[in-house]
Amino acid sequence: MKANIIGREYETKVLDDIYNSSKSEFVAVCGRRRVGKTFLIKEFFDEKICFSVAGVIHGKTKDQLKIFVNRLRRFGMDINRDVNDWFDAFDLLMDYLSGLNVERKVVFFDELPWLDTPRSNFIQALENFWNSFVTDRHDIVLVVCGSATSWMADKLINNHGGLHNRITRRFFLQPFNLAETEKLLSANGFYLSKYQVAECYMVFGGVPYYLSLLKKDLTLAQNIDFLMFDPRGDLYAELDNLYASLFSNSNDYISVVRALSQSTAGITRAEILTKTGIKSGGTLTTILRNLETCSFIRSYRHIGNALKDLTYQLIDFYTLFYFRFKAGLTIRDRRYWSEIQGTANFYIWAGYSFEILTLSHISQIKQKLGISGVISDEYSCRIPTNGESSGTQIDLVISRKDNTVNLCEIKFSLNEFEISADYESTLRNRIELFRKTYLRPHQSLQLTFVTTFGVKQNTHSWVVNNEVKLEDLFHIPLSTFL
Repeated sequence: MKANIIGREYETKVLDDIYNSSKSEFVAVCGRRRVGKTFLIKEFFDEKICFSVAGVIHGKTKDQLKIFVNRLRRFGMDINRDVNDWFDAFDLLMDYLSGLNVERKVVFFDELPWLDTPRSNFIQALENFWNSFVTDRHDIVLVVCGSATSWMADKLINNHGGLHNRITRRFFLQPFNLAETEKLLSANGFYLSKYQVAECYMVFGGVPYYLSLLKKDLTLAQNIDFLMFDPRGDLYAELDNLYASLFSNSNDYISVVRALSQSTAGITRAEILTKTGIKSGGTLTTILRNLETCSFIRSYRHIGNALKDLTYQLIDFYTLFYFRFKAGLTIRDRRYWSEIQGTANFYIWAGYSFEILTLSHISQIKQKLGISGVISDEYSCRIPTNGESSGTQIDLVISRKDNTVNLCEIKFSLNEFEISADYESTLRNRIELFRKTYLRPHQSLQLTFVTTFGVKQNTHSWVVNNEVKLEDLFHIPLSTFL
C-alpha cells in the first residue's frame, strides 16, 4: 500500500488485483463528496496513470472538450486536428494510447458526470471507446469516479445501452471508521483523546476532507466554531453544496433528510411521503436508495415486522449536526459550540449521535464480544406496553445464529455510567418484556451495555452481562483483512 493512503485496505487490495489482471478493466468508483475518491486513485496509481482528466461542474460541452484536449497535450500528445465532439476527442485518446509503450495503461476520468453535458453524446462516445477499442486489448485500466451518485447508478452502472454489463469492478467509497479517523488526525499532527476523536466524529463523520480542515493550533471546540458557525469557515455553507454535487434534484433529497432529522429513531416511507409531499413511486424509491448508498441514511426493520416494513433513519453526522444546530438558527454566534458545552442541548445531541456512532461500528462491537465469526441480524426493537403508544425502545438487538440475543443499551456519559436502583428495575422489566414477546424457547439473552467509559460497579450493575466501551470501537474489524 502507498504510504500516504490511510485505511482503505479493502479498496487498495481490489485496485492491486485490477492493475495485475490479464485483461482490460472498467472500474467505477462512487461515493459522497469529499470522501477521498480522487485522492485514493491518484495516490494508488500515481505515475502509472497515463492520462487523466476531470470534468468541470456546470461547464459547457465546448469547455469540457477544451479541457480534455489540453490534458492530452500536457501528457505529451502533439495534436494538429480539430476536435468538434466527443467522438473526435476519444479518437485522439485512442491514438494516444496506441502509441504508448508501457505494459499497463491507466486512464482516469474524474468527476465523470460533469463531462456528460446535455446533448453532448458523451455516453455514446464513451461506449464506442470501450466497445470498439478497449475490449480488443488487454492492457487498459479505465477508472471513472463520480460524486453524482444518481448519474453514476443510472447512466453507468445500471446502463441498459452500449455499456450494459461493461463495468468489471465497482465500489462505493465509505467514510472512515473511528480507527481510521484517529490515524488521519494523528498523521496531520492533531492529537486528541479517544473521547475527543469520538466527539469530532459525531460532528464531521469520517469524511477525510472535513477532518483535514482541522487546525492543530485550535482546540476541537474552536475548530467546530470556525468551520461550522463562522461565515469564513469552509463548512459554513456545505449542506447545499454537498447535496447539489451528488444529486440532480437536490431539493427533494434535502427535504427527505430534513424530515428524517426530526425523528431520532427514524420514520417509515409513508411518513416521509406525508412530511415531504413527494409523490409515491419511483422518485422516492430512487432518493432513498441513493441516500443509503452514500451512507446518509440506513434502513432497518423492527423485530417482528415484515421485511417490507422498513424504517429509515438519518445517520450522516454532518447533516444531523446541521439540522440540530444550524438550520433555523437566528442568532449567528461564532462561538456557539464552545458556549453550549455542558448544556442540556449538548447532552441530548451527544446521546443520540453516540447511538448513531455505535450503530456504524457493529463489526467492532461483535469483535469485542468475541462473536465476529457468528452470523447475526441487527435491528432496533420497540416492545408494545400497556398504556404507552410508542412502547419500550431497545437501541440495538443483535440476534445471533448461535441462539443468543444481545440486548444493547447505548449510553453516552462523561464518566462511568452508574445504574441506579430505579434504572435496574427498568432494565429487568425490559428484559422480561422482550423475553415474553420475542425470545424463542431455544434462545438465551444477554444484556450488553455500550458506553463511553464503562459501567460503574455497584449493587445494581450485576444485571449487565457484558460491556463494550468507546475504546473498543476503535479496533480494526477482523473482516477488513478477509
